Amino acid sequence: MDAPRIRRALASLDQDELRLIEHDWAGWSHLAQRPPDGDWATWLFLGGRGAGKTRAGAEWLTLQAARGARLALVGPTLHDVREVMIEGPSGLRAIAPAHRRPVYEISRRRLVWPNGAVAHAFSAEDPESLRGPQFHAGWADEFCAWKRPGDALAMLRLGMRLGADPRLVITTTPKPMATLTRLLAEPTTVSTHAPTGVNARNLSRGFLAGLEALYGGTRLAAQEVDGLILGSGEALWTQELLDRCRGGTPRDFRKVVVGLDPTTTAEGDSCGIVVVGLAEGKAWVLADESVSGKRPRDWAHAVARTVARHEADWVIAETNQGGQMVEDLLRVAKCGARIKPVFATRSKRARAEPVALLYDQGKVIHCGYFEKLEDELMGLGLGTGEHSPDRADALIWAVSHLLLNRVGTPSIRTL
Repeated sequence: MDAPRIRRALASLDQDELRLIEHDWAGWSHLAQRPPDGDWATWLFLGGRGAGKTRAGAEWLTLQAARGARLALVGPTLHDVREVMIEGPSGLRAIAPAHRRPVYEISRRRLVWPNGAVAHAFSAEDPESLRGPQFHAGWADEFCAWKRPGDALAMLRLGMRLGADPRLVITTTPKPMATLTRLLAEPTTVSTHAPTGVNARNLSRGFLAGLEALYGGTRLAAQEVDGLILGSGEALWTQELLDRCRGGTPRDFRKVVVGLDPTTTAEGDSCGIVVVGLAEGKAWVLADESVSGKRPRDWAHAVARTVARHEADWVIAETNQGGQMVEDLLRVAKCGARIKPVFATRSKRARAEPVALLYDQGKVIHCGYFEKLEDELMGLGLGTGEHSPDRADALIWAVSHLLLNRVGTPSIRTL
């Protein structure tokens, strides 16, 4: 039916009939917005900007609320939960008919429906807040923007234990993250996908043109507009590459260094602290001791403790932020290793490329799984991260020192 005939047909309806059509989600939704058939525990909806992910999550959770369920709402922050998932134009309150519209109780951080169903709001920044509560179902929004996706998802899933068939819906624009890759590979996960264009009829005029102007001709167009996960052709590190570079810990090391990417304030980015050893002509990633929310003197003490614990010979410290202060803080903290200041003059990607080549040659080995560090490596240089890749920077400085810019004559050490 063409547009003029649709307008005439709508004009012939009364207000009650129009409201019925407005709330007929099955009629308005596109295929990717509808829950998949079959037996699944997690539905992962990957979509471009404006692809209708929020509306899909809200509609599905509203259906669970109609059954009187106890629900979880998890977003990147509490502000996002309230302003997008609850109060946003496609949020839970906006899509509900007036007689079934839930009320948000700010002081208790919960959304209550007239039938008694309750949805509790949580921030992914605080995974521990999910410890204890239990739910029939949950909706997690913009998973790839969470600061601690692995930790928060694990805690959320531990609470999904009410009823015979607890289920979780995750809606997000994808990014090349280890946690997302592992989630997609789980046998109980099903996924749907939608590019922005499939939802064009519900977007304001010029929105798609604006996205094209912003991302057109770049690698990020596939991610932000098409809702695709950037693969090996775009990323320096992939999950497959990292999985190939795993091994046990050697007994003898010629040298152990701590890579340090400091922060100058407690409110800024994390302080990257990564331990790497040299043995058999390879760099072995031993630990990610990075810290967040710490004042400079506190992370300096964290570095000193890391040096002592791993008997490190050097601290390779980036001094773009802090300058001489970085060395002074480490000395005050009684850091028991020599300090080598380094200054970044090239882009992060340019510094990362030779290190990524060492991984491809099998010259860097991860002695374990370092989820947050590996997430940053896979996003490095793509402009996909919400925050500075401090852990990845620290690793790159350490590996570069050991394999690309060797200094001094190492001694034989045993751990």
